Amino acid sequence: MTYPVTHQARRQEGKVTRAGQTRPSSVRGGLIVLAVIAGFALGLVVLTIGPKFVSAWQESRWLRRAETSLKQGNFSAAKEAAHQALELNRDSLSAYEILAETTEKQNRAETVGWRGQIARLRPRDTASQLNLASAALRFGQLDTARKALENVPKENRESASYHVVAGWLSRAQGDEACQERHFAAALEKEPHNETYQYNLAAVRIKLPDAQKQVQARATLEHLAQSAPFRVGSLRALLNDAIQRSNLEAADRFAQELQLSPQVTFSDDLLCLDFYKKLDQKKLATLLEKVKPLAAHEPDDLAALMGWMNANGMSADVLRWMEKLPAEKTANPPAAVEVADAFSAQKNWARLRRWTKGDDWGESEYLRLAYQAYARQQSRQEGAEAESVWHDAERACEENPEREIRLARLASKWNLPAQAEQLWLRVAHDPFSRREALDSLFAIYRANNDLPNLYLTAMRLHETSPGEPLIAAEYARLSFLLDRNRDEGRRVAKEAFDQAPTEPPCAVAQALFLNLAGRAGDGIAILQKLPPEKLHDPRLALYLAVLLLNNGKPEAAREFIDEANSGFVFPEEKKLLEEAVQKHAPPAAPSAAPQPSPTASPTAMSASGSRCERDLASRAR
Repeated sequence: MTYPVTHQARRQEGKVTRAGQTRPSSVRGGLIVLAVIAGFALGLVVLTIGPKFVSAWQESRWLRRAETSLKQGNFSAAKEAAHQALELNRDSLSAYEILAETTEKQNRAETVGWRGQIARLRPRDTASQLNLASAALRFGQLDTARKALENVPKENRESASYHVVAGWLSRAQGDEACQERHFAAALEKEPHNETYQYNLAAVRIKLPDAQKQVQARATLEHLAQSAPFRVGSLRALLNDAIQRSNLEAADRFAQELQLSPQVTFSDDLLCLDFYKKLDQKKLATLLEKVKPLAAHEPDDLAALMGWMNANGMSADVLRWMEKLPAEKTANPPAAVEVADAFSAQKNWARLRRWTKGDDWGESEYLRLAYQAYARQQSRQEGAEAESVWHDAERACEENPEREIRLARLASKWNLPAQAEQLWLRVAHDPFSRREALDSLFAIYRANNDLPNLYLTAMRLHETSPGEPLIAAEYARLSFLLDRNRDEGRRVAKEAFDQAPTEPPCAVAQALFLNLAGRAGDGIAILQKLPPEKLHDPRLALYLAVLLLNNGKPEAAREFIDEANSGFVFPEEKKLLEEAVQKHAPPAAPSAAPQPSPTASPTAMSASGSRCERDLASRAR
């Protein structure tokens, strides 16, 4: 007999038993799946992070090795280890810092590149940009230095460190006025910083401002008691005393300088400058003492010969050369100074023989230059001389230091065509651009080449925008040549606002006021200058032009006479002649005499004609 209820309970119990057996199996399966997933994840993490971790560990190991080598002074090992770190991480800031410090200590131009990489990685960091600018200045890369200063955040451009670096950049560009302003700003930020005190005093002692000179001398005399600044201060003070012919002070500074343990051979030459002014006998005695010392070192020997050549003692150089062993003078640098002595003595035959010998190595371009000059001055081999000169130019191509030295020689020898081409090439080098532009300006001024004079003045202003005298000359030429007068007007006003008592700045502003129909205002500006300056021929000329334009020919006569009494440039003379022709009283038409108690028209006409002829004769 069957009991359905009993069977049903058993079936349910069986189901429960099977379910209990299934649940552990499902859990085990899930765990297996999770384990597999975790394994894949861990593998992925290891594959992704593992190499980075290993690479970071290796980079750290190379950096520690580089730092240790740098501290030990093993620069080659430090550089090699830092390069290995860079192979692992191209943006390793620490590696770039080690490379920058290493190459800086080796005085290598590569420093600029490494500082550039640091600045790239830290574009908003002021110190990184200033370090780049300083390194670029050290190695003559002015454009890089200028760009780095431009990248300094504007809010950080009032710091003392920024003004110091900007001041050195201004000096490298030849902008002494801007240099002084930056050094003064740095000192204002940190008035007790002796380095900043020295920087500013060394600049101001050379300025024409008497009050600033007095302050600079006092600062330098104080700093001369401080060991780090003693020699530099004494040099500046001695040079200043020599320039002012203050022989008593110069004697004191020279003695103190010679007793300093840091004295150099250049300081001995500075002392020679002093004794040259003080006493020729003492100079001769000191010179005989210095000669044996100089003969020990090739550079010192050349430096002393160069000093003697520069001070009109080239004949003594040649006599001394005859007494020295041939091996000391046959090669540069002394051989170059001997050639210069032959040139100064106009002994072209001996100069040709002296420069016809062996190759002078890195100074070969100088041997060729002196050989070419000797041939040219002999006036026998013009074509050959030109060919040798071209050889000298080719020997210094793509080398700014050689090009600038050859350009200086061309200017010294009064070879304007050759000098112009060389200075144009040198002007592409930011470090030498100011000297090149100054030299080109002198060449174009001597040739009265006004278009090129204007372009050179414009480039000078771009190079040294803080110098009001350069700005005034640029503005003056802009007015006279009718080139971009709107720009000229702006530059003239800026120059006048900066230096209203400087005659060139006053003249430029007065000219543009006259152009705007305000001749009276221009006259007022010029008449505010000291009376003695108004009698300078060039300044008198401009005042005469403005007076004529303002309808005052009688008042202009005195200044026309002043202009004719001295030197004025051709374009200025033309300006005056045009003003006289335009504004002199015209001759009245002839008329029959009419009885009148006053002067007749004929008499007035004659008077006007005499005035016109008088002014015209004064303008010629």
